[in-house]
Amino acid sequence: MSEFTNVTVVKKANIYFNGQVTSRTVVLADGAKKTLGIMLPGEYEFGTADSEIMEIISGELTVSLPGGKGWQEVRGGESFTVPANSKFKLRIKTITDYCCSFVK
Repeated sequence: MSEFTNVTVVKKANIYFNGQVTSRTVVLADGAKKTLGIMLPGEYEFGTADSEIMEIISGELTVSLPGGKGWQEVRGGESFTVPANSKFKLRIKTITDYCCSFVK
């Protein structure tokens, strides 16, 4: 899906790691939440309460997921799932455009 229709966009940005990672929250008509964002090159660790599906629109990174087997390469057009109530690490190689879907 390249666009969302009939959505609400939260005006306040989500800013992490001194502006190296930013996103905007989008709420769909059915109440589902997503974030659309950009990550600059660097290493980051995030925590999540809900399960997340991270769709990488463009860019290159590696991800270390809980229970995973080391670092996994991810490129634009690919995605990965983060389990609920966990932490995960990212190594961003190039500017990365992403869409995160929160799964309840």
